[in-house]
Amino acid sequence: MSSLSERLARLQREAEQPAAEPTTALVHTPHRRSTRPLDPFAGLKRRVHQALVEALGPRMYDVNLSAGELENRVRSTLQMVLEQEDTPMTAADRARLSQEIFDEVMGLGPLEPYLNDPEVTEIMVNGPGQIYVERNGRLELAAGAFAGEGSLRRTIDKIVARVGRRIDESSPMVDARLPDGSRVNAVVPPVALDGSLLTIRKFAADPFTVHDLVDFGTLTPQVADLLAACVRGRLNILISGGTGSGKTTTLNVLSSFIPPDERIVTIEDSAELQLRQEHVLRLESRPPNIEGRGEVTIRDLVRNALRMRPDRIVVGEVRDGAALDMLQAMNTGHDGSLTTVHANAPREAMARLETMVLMSGMDLPVRAIREQIASAIDLVIHQARFKDGSRRITHVTEVSGLEGEVITLQDVFLFDMRAGVDADGRALGRLRPTGLRPRFLERLLDAGITVPNEIFEIGRGGQTMGRPPW
Repeated sequence: MSSLSERLARLQREAEQPAAEPTTALVHTPHRRSTRPLDPFAGLKRRVHQALVEALGPRMYDVNLSAGELENRVRSTLQMVLEQEDTPMTAADRARLSQEIFDEVMGLGPLEPYLNDPEVTEIMVNGPGQIYVERNGRLELAAGAFAGEGSLRRTIDKIVARVGRRIDESSPMVDARLPDGSRVNAVVPPVALDGSLLTIRKFAADPFTVHDLVDFGTLTPQVADLLAACVRGRLNILISGGTGSGKTTTLNVLSSFIPPDERIVTIEDSAELQLRQEHVLRLESRPPNIEGRGEVTIRDLVRNALRMRPDRIVVGEVRDGAALDMLQAMNTGHDGSLTTVHANAPREAMARLETMVLMSGMDLPVRAIREQIASAIDLVIHQARFKDGSRRITHVTEVSGLEGEVITLQDVFLFDMRAGVDADGRALGRLRPTGLRPRFLERLLDAGITVPNEIFEIGRGGQTMGRPPW
C-alpha cells in the first residue's frame, strides 16, 4: 500500500499544476482529415486509469471472481482513486470521467455507449479519431473517439482474445465476434494505412422474429406463410444478397421454422445465428495459429457435419470450395438445408455457386456442376438494401431445373419497383406474386403441407393461408 500511496501523492502534485486550456486537434492523414476537441481531462484520465490498474493488480484477472464482483471491485477502487484527485471538476464531469475509465477497463472504451444504444445497428471506427454509426439505415458521425492508436489497438486485442484469435503485423486482418454474437472485423497497420480499422455489426439481444420482418416491410405475410411452409417441407433454400442486406437475419428467421424435434448443425465463420430450438449443435471455423497450423475451414466443418447425423445443416455463408460439399450434402439426403451467398441477383447467385465449386480444386465439367446446383437448390430468396436503409426481399425464385446447360429459374414473387418512393425516400413497393405456380408445391403436398393457389394469383397476393404457421 505504501507504493500506492506514493503513487497517489505524485498524481496529486501533478494535478495541482495548471490544467491545459481546451484546444482543437487537427488529425491529418493523406486521405482523411477530421477535427475534434481534445478532452481537457485527458491527462487526468490517463493518470487515474494507470493508478486504478496498479491498485487492482492481479485481482483484475482473478478467475474466482464473478463478473458482478469484479465490476463492484473496479467501481469501488475507481471511486477511491478519484477521491484522491484535487483537480476541480463538476459532478457531471466526475461522473463522465468515472464512466469512461470504467468502460476502458471493463468494456470497449468509447464504443460502449453505441453498443448499448438499441438504435445503432453498426459501428465503424476509421482510426482512433473517427467513429461512424448506422441508425435507421443511415450513417452519421459519432461524437466519441479513442485517445490514440494504442487505446484502439488495446480494444481490438481485447475483442479478438475473447474468441481465441490474434491480430498483429503478420496477421493484420481478423473476423471475430462479441459475446452477444455481434460480428466484428478488424484491420491494423501496415495493411490499414491511416490507423486501425474496426467494424462491428450488432445483433439484437432479442432476435428478430418473422413478425418483426413483416412489420419492417422486409417481406409480406403471404410470403412469410410460403417460406414457413417451404422450411417445414424440407426444401433446400439459398439466401442471396449484398453486404449488409440482412441475409443473416433472414436466415435466422427461417431457421425458426424448423420443427423443434429435429437435430440441427450450424456452421459459421463467426457464430451469429440464434436458434431457439433445443437440439442445436454449433460449429465455428478457426484460423491457423502463429505457426500456420490448426486451421479448421468451413469446408472441413461441412464434411464433419455429415458424420453427426444431422436432420438439417445451416451454413452461415458459403464463399469458397465448401459450396461443393454443401451441394453434395443437399443431394445425399440432407434436404431442408439453409445457407447464404453474396450475389446481386438470383441468376448471379447460381453463377457464384458454380465459381465456388470450381474453387474446390475438383476438375468437374461445367454441366456436372450445374446439374448439382439445379438438383440441390429448390428456392432462392434474394434480399437487397435500399437507399433509404431498409432491407427488403426482392425475389422469391424457384430453381426449376436444367435446360440444356442453363439452370432455369422461375420468379414466384417480385418486388414492385414501379411504386416509387415517398417524400422521405422510402420505397413504396412490396412483394407481389408473378402469377406463376411453383413446381415445388407438389413436394410440399407429399409432405402433408397445403399451400392455397390463391396466394400466387396476381391481385390476391395480400391473402394469407388462414392461421399463420408462425
